[in-house]
Amino acid sequence: MKWDSRGGQPPALLHQALASLSVTEWALAAGYDGVVVDLQHGEVGLEVACTMLRAAPRDSAYSYARVGGLDPAPILRLLDSGARGIIAPTIESREQARMLVEATKYPGVGNRSLGPSRPNLYTGQPYTEAGNQAVSTIAQIETVAGVENAESIITTPGLDSIYIGPADLAVSYGLPGRGDWEDGPVHDAIVHLSKVTRAHGVTLGIYSGSSAYAADLFDRELVDYVGLGIDLIFLSRAAQDSIKTLRGTK
Repeated sequence: MKWDSRGGQPPALLHQALASLSVTEWALAAGYDGVVVDLQHGEVGLEVACTMLRAAPRDSAYSYARVGGLDPAPILRLLDSGARGIIAPTIESREQARMLVEATKYPGVGNRSLGPSRPNLYTGQPYTEAGNQAVSTIAQIETVAGVENAESIITTPGLDSIYIGPADLAVSYGLPGRGDWEDGPVHDAIVHLSKVTRAHGVTLGIYSGSSAYAADLFDRELVDYVGLGIDLIFLSRAAQDSIKTLRGTK
């Protein structure tokens, strides 16, 4: 997967924990390049997620879904509904990465069943090759074990991208579960993963709640795209700020 964004900037995707088509539409209208429909955390179930994906244009390159595991059945449903990337959490081995590829790619690379439910989902012939090019297979690394096994994961045939979960990675190192680390083992892991992904032609993304932190990672060419913020947290912060302003509190 090579990033391609409106305006020539690295892509920014909004994490969606709320089961809302409107959030998908508003995020894209606001200038986000795509969304990560989150079936791992939040209230989004499979049926709603498949509907939410249809709120994005059919050719949206960054309509991603994060699943809760490696079960191929929900992954297949999400892909047939238009997901252009599947993020699988807590990948720690080459075998897990291989299972992810099997579930997301058509034969020749993986074992995905041919039965799309959304018309004209992929353009190009043959259709299976076009589909394999259009869909990004993304392994989320968020543990010490994943970092230690990074090269064997990243070199798995058919894997397109690595996505860093910095808060869980921090917990794995025995640190507080926050996301935007400028030093220490989490930062070192980001630098390491950046080097390994670049060496093998795989892209690297990360979740961040801070635009400034994400911009710095882009400036340093450490990552290729970012999951920037979560809809539920944006709503929570806005609600808190409104009430504090109304009541004159800080």
